[in-house]
Amino acid sequence: MYDLLCIFVLSAFVGYLVILNVTPALYSPLMSISNAISGIIILGAITSTGNNSWRLVAVFMASLNIFGGFAISAHMLSMFKQKEKRK
Repeated sequence: MYDLLCIFVLSAFVGYLVILNVTPALYSPLMSISNAISGIIILGAITSTGNNSWRLVAVFMASLNIFGGFAISAHMLSMFKQKEKRK
């Protein structure tokens, strides 16, 4: 259990440092990659063996991440569209 906690803390720290140094122009591609990773998490949760309730929690949380990421990406892309001028 200690090994898993250590890996989690180290990965959170490294992830924070990586995201901290990303330029703002790359936030949208980074969000798309995170959505793809969440899709892989869903597949892993579905095929994993173990307690069904944890499997359900993992699928739910990854689904929230995917749908939230797509909503944020769509909102960011809509901010760059030019408005139609009315005559």
